[in-house]
Amino acid sequence: MNDVADKAKAAADEFLGGIRKQRSLLWVAGAALILLIIAFRSCATLEAGQVAVRVNHITGQQTTLTRPGLVMRLPFGVHSLHILDASPQTFTMQGDRNVDDLHVKELTVRASDGSNFVFKDTTVIFRVLGDEAQAVVADAGPGGGFRTWMRPFARSILRDEFGRESTISVSNPANFGEATERARSRLNELLELHGIVVTQIVTPRPRFSEEYEGLIEARNEAENQLTVIKSDLARAGTDRQRQLAEVDRDQNRTMQEKRAEFETQLAQAITQQAQVKRVVDTERIEKIGAGQAALSAADSRAVELRGELDAVYAARKAQIDAFRNQPVERVMERLGERLKGVTIDIQPWSDDAAPSRVQLEQVGGAR
Repeated sequence: MNDVADKAKAAADEFLGGIRKQRSLLWVAGAALILLIIAFRSCATLEAGQVAVRVNHITGQQTTLTRPGLVMRLPFGVHSLHILDASPQTFTMQGDRNVDDLHVKELTVRASDGSNFVFKDTTVIFRVLGDEAQAVVADAGPGGGFRTWMRPFARSILRDEFGRESTISVSNPANFGEATERARSRLNELLELHGIVVTQIVTPRPRFSEEYEGLIEARNEAENQLTVIKSDLARAGTDRQRQLAEVDRDQNRTMQEKRAEFETQLAQAITQQAQVKRVVDTERIEKIGAGQAALSAADSRAVELRGELDAVYAARKAQIDAFRNQPVERVMERLGERLKGVTIDIQPWSDDAAPSRVQLEQVGGAR
């Protein structure tokens, strides 16, 4: 009996041990499940194009998260996580009725001259600034509440900026672009304070009444014609400049050729002049040499002649001096020698009835 009792007690203890072991495993599994649920609720996934604001309700600290991936938050109300869509958003003004916050009816603008024009399809592209997500949550609340701001801001500012233009100026693409840029700048001045930025405003050409559209088309055609005329004038001016350049080039080439020809002729003339001058100088030197030689010879001959003349003069003077000292008879003798062979005819005659003297008239060869 004791053996049976011992066996029964051992079996009971073994059974109770198994129950206790299963209960421990259940507690472990339950704790693991609770931990898994807590871990799952403490994590969130941040996709690309999203930003999140994590708020610590104990300390009041807010943290902006911009990197995609897992985001940790403490459960039991310690942290709250607000995820915002930071990808580019499109606000459209099109059609004749409002559909939702991002799709409203078309934009009608009253111009500065009192007429109306319509933008059939206006698109405003905006997005949340990732670093300013806290301001978006604080001002617009979590989720997509920030989208409701575009409707009043965009319509009023676009109407204001385009309303400054007249129907004539707004149809000019340059003025049209300036008005669009002014509207974008004003929208950013207001929306950046709330963490939103407008990146682009796309507006089609404004539409007017049919009559005015016809006038615009006519004006555009006239402007196109004017543009063509200006282009033709510019092309003509370019052609004129090109032709003038070609004429200048040809003239310069001709002038260069003429200058080269004249310079060649001048060089030849200078060469010829140098040659002629050299020949003339040679002849001049020769002539001067010959003249100097002739002059020297003439001087020598003159000296000789002067000597001969002096000798003859001296002889004659001596003769004259000697003749002066001769008696009259010797003089008459010499005179007779000189008059030898000379025939003298003497014929007396008288000019009056009582001549007082005899006149001799040289006749024939008498000297």
